[in-house]
Amino acid sequence: MNTIYNFSAGPAMLHPSVVKATSDATVEFNDTGMSLMEMSHRSQPVVDMVNETEYLVRKLLKLTDDYRVLFLQGGASLQFCMIPMNLLRKDQTADYTNTGTWSQKAINEAKIYGNVNVVSSSKDSNYTYIPKEFDQSDNARYLHLTSNNTIYGTQWSSFPSPKNETSFLVADMSSDIFSREFDISDFGLIYAGAQKNIGPAGVTLVIIKESILKNIPKEIPTMMQYKTHIKKESMFNTPPVMSIYAVNRSLYWLDSIGGVSEMETKNRAKAKKLYEEIERNSLFRCPVNQDDRSIMNIPFVFNDNLEELPFLEFCKDRGLYTLKGHRSVGGFRASIYNAMPEAGVDTLVQAMQDYESK
Repeated sequence: MNTIYNFSAGPAMLHPSVVKATSDATVEFNDTGMSLMEMSHRSQPVVDMVNETEYLVRKLLKLTDDYRVLFLQGGASLQFCMIPMNLLRKDQTADYTNTGTWSQKAINEAKIYGNVNVVSSSKDSNYTYIPKEFDQSDNARYLHLTSNNTIYGTQWSSFPSPKNETSFLVADMSSDIFSREFDISDFGLIYAGAQKNIGPAGVTLVIIKESILKNIPKEIPTMMQYKTHIKKESMFNTPPVMSIYAVNRSLYWLDSIGGVSEMETKNRAKAKKLYEEIERNSLFRCPVNQDDRSIMNIPFVFNDNLEELPFLEFCKDRGLYTLKGHRSVGGFRASIYNAMPEAGVDTLVQAMQDYESK
């Protein structure tokens, strides 16, 4: 049987060591005689594991002490409302960039809680580029962006600065966190659903500068307050322990191979190979503006009106799974997150060449 390379946009491929460790922990965790699934989240082995996971997040992202690390639930989708609920009053304005479906969802939720100024949008081209001009508010509470757009294959190569000196950046980094280096000090809050680049579904990583949590509206439910989860160290309610452990093992593996810097080098090399083949191959093209192309999610389409299913089946026969593009875009999409080895990209490139020569 061929080696299976899963190009799914999420839930996505995990490194084999992560799958093995998580599988073992379902039977017995760290010689405790118990499955991790049945252990109390307040037991010392679990508390130690969660603390170690936070340590790895801090080490890999070079977090300073003024940032707090939370492991929450509800995915990035819950953060779309939790952020304005905590950070935006009815009489305040937040700036948002619109670069895709998830940006739009975040905008829609924020409008419930305060004024929203959409400072830029690439909707006019079906989100095939990252805007370069911004109409920011003078008094915006924060500037929100989606660092990588999973569906459309665009990615911010550099981040804009808020116009208001007291403002800060907020970013949905669900699909590219830990894939490349960036300066954490530019951000007041970062959030990421784990199921794309750091683990399975079920846990959401939130990194927040504690100083931005002043003058929080009083009417927020306890469960929805960041301060609640900071005070209880992500243990206000039972956390998704198994998912956090998978994140732990994923970050442990990342650290063991040289950290984010080394991973960025690998990711850029993988993306370069695939983009070069798309450009070379007479059958395919990439619809994304060249300067804004993602190194995580690479969409491509046929140059001519060819049937897509035969190519997908051709790839599947070679162990290349989940290459169908999102329904709003069509064509194909290769998600090459951290866990995707270069061999997977090489196999896809070879399949594209073989299909061209049929």
